[in-house]
Amino acid sequence: MTKYFYICFLIVFSGTVGYAQLPQTGEQFEVRGVVKERKGDQGVSGVAVSTNSGEYSLTNARGEFNIKVSIGEEVVFKSPNMETVRYLVKSKSDIEILVDALERGEVGASNNIRGDRSVSLYRAYIDSANFYKKKDIRKSIDFITQSISQLGVGNNKEELANSYTTLGEVYQYHKQYDLAISSYKDALLANKTLKTSLLLGETYILNKDFRAAEKVLSPLVKIPKMVPYQRVELYEFLGDAYVGLGEVDKAVAFYNEGLTVAEKNQISPKTIDLNSKIAGAYAKDNRLQEADVYFDNSLQMASGQAPQRAVQEKEKVADFYNQKNQFGQEIALRKKSLEDLKKIPKTKSPAAGSLNQNDSITAQRINYKIANAYIAQDKYDEAIPYLEESIKDADVEDDLFVQKDATRKLSEVYRYKGDFTKALETYQQYVAVVDTLYVRKEQEIARAARFNREIASKQSRISGLEQERELSQSKYSLALTEQQLVEESIKRQNWIIYSLIFGMLLMGLAAYFFYSSNKQQKLANNLLALKSLRSQMNPHFIFNALNSVNNFIAKSDERSANRYLSDFSTLMRAVLENSDEDFIPLSKELELLELYTKLEHSRFTDKFDYKIEIDPNIDIDAFQIPPMLLQPYIENAIWHGLRYREDKGLLKIELKQKDKNAIEISITDNGIGRKRSKAIKTQNQKKQKSKGMGNIKKRIEILNDMYKDKVDVFISDLEANGTGTRVVFSIKRD
Repeated sequence: MTKYFYICFLIVFSGTVGYAQLPQTGEQFEVRGVVKERKGDQGVSGVAVSTNSGEYSLTNARGEFNIKVSIGEEVVFKSPNMETVRYLVKSKSDIEILVDALERGEVGASNNIRGDRSVSLYRAYIDSANFYKKKDIRKSIDFITQSISQLGVGNNKEELANSYTTLGEVYQYHKQYDLAISSYKDALLANKTLKTSLLLGETYILNKDFRAAEKVLSPLVKIPKMVPYQRVELYEFLGDAYVGLGEVDKAVAFYNEGLTVAEKNQISPKTIDLNSKIAGAYAKDNRLQEADVYFDNSLQMASGQAPQRAVQEKEKVADFYNQKNQFGQEIALRKKSLEDLKKIPKTKSPAAGSLNQNDSITAQRINYKIANAYIAQDKYDEAIPYLEESIKDADVEDDLFVQKDATRKLSEVYRYKGDFTKALETYQQYVAVVDTLYVRKEQEIARAARFNREIASKQSRISGLEQERELSQSKYSLALTEQQLVEESIKRQNWIIYSLIFGMLLMGLAAYFFYSSNKQQKLANNLLALKSLRSQMNPHFIFNALNSVNNFIAKSDERSANRYLSDFSTLMRAVLENSDEDFIPLSKELELLELYTKLEHSRFTDKFDYKIEIDPNIDIDAFQIPPMLLQPYIENAIWHGLRYREDKGLLKIELKQKDKNAIEISITDNGIGRKRSKAIKTQNQKKQKSKGMGNIKKRIEILNDMYKDKVDVFISDLEANGTGTRVVFSIKRD
């Protein structure tokens, strides 16, 4: 029993101790804070604020900062002008740190100690960034960010330029060329170096901006002292730029300059590259004889290099043979490439499983090209084994692009041979691969979108960090020279800060007024268009109504004419009262609608009856509708549908609750229908386009633009034979 007691006690005790040792952290949240001097209550700028989890910030001119933390995490405050402070986060409340600033004479000593440590950390972060450059872009960028944060204040332009150059190399390797160019430019602004200029020119070429590459690289030719390898690279990049610009002779001239330097300094890899590029430039200009000579040179030189390099050159030459239709030589060379590939130790390509494998030289691609060369000679039986091998290798390597192309080509070969069963079977396999490729492409796009968002966030953090660093640099420089001019320096700093704030406020106000002006202009244009359309609507409506009065007068029906005019005047007064409104209460529109329908019915009593049915559950007062919106559709139903019926028709107007925030208004007539109505129009009627429908359509478009899809209209035939018409309005609550 005692034994069990001790066991239970040990379990409880160890659990308690383990719990106590665990950091009581949770979800991260952002807190604001301020670092102030204990005496004078003045904010301390340029203080580095960091956490255990790697979050980093700098205090601004007023000593304020924002940083992400979690409960139980330690926040460290470091600055050369004060002693290091550590703060434990216990709640989500704002942080206030009061410090005793060091004496002026102590600043230099403190700075020396911190400087040695910062330089050491800076180099470590840069080394780590280079280590992860090709392995993990996120980690690499994080280390570069940390390296910039270590620079703090001081005249360290070379280190800053080095950080930005490293960042550009990371982006360049991962094909984020725009970001790489931006980073290289920032590096050159901090400190101009030949290495960064060459990298910028190379990235412009990769980004197909050949004119910009020429502009960056051309001035470098005049530099007298340059490492031979860099000189070769410069001539090579200039040649690439001129090839891209279509100036082959200039390109070849620079390639030859580079070749001379490479041969003189025994830079054999570049000798092969430049021979190959000269050949490629000639081939692009269709000067195949010259290209053949240089490709032979590059091929002979590459044979003595590592198998991987030899394969690359053989494939370039094989592509050239393909261009010249020398398929026998192409096939022989590609078969040698396959043999060389077998000598290279197999390593999993970093792009395996990805869709971006177009530049890699693989067995499946070489087999596919050999098969294409056989097909070009109508040697289908010889092509089939290579296509099958290509499909097999592509399936193993998860290279969907080659698998797709090879499967489609194999289906075509079977079709050429007349083996339609195998052709169909292979084509079905091709369709399956395409479906897989489509799904993979969607996944790749989603991953790329997430990746771009992460990179943009990290780039934004670096930009913000550099801005804060520059501000701290400015303030630290002033602090070192203000021993006799403290008050004047403070005033100058405040003036600069207030000027920046004032400038930002002015820019914000200008942007606001510009946005407001555009919005007001658009609103004014919409209101003017609505007013114009309503002004067109009223004469159109009045004209049609007066025709009705004229009809009564023509029949000498004075009493009907008087009664009609009385109702018409009531209707017109209401229409004119609402003519300036975009929307009126639905109840008011229904009154006008009923009055108008009554007027038309008094004229065509023998042609139709009408019903207006309103769902009792509808809160009519809660909805609004553009004035005179329904009237043209009722007019069309009467004048173009019901009026031409041989017997008496029915006009039905229904209001139903569509959902909690919308109602549905339907106008239904069992007239002759739109198709027959159009057919019986006279030539004169066909020439005169109805303004009512076009007017209503434009009004709805403008109102929906202004009020976010408030009104929808759908028109359809009532019956399957084309007779009758149904117009359905959907109106949303405000």
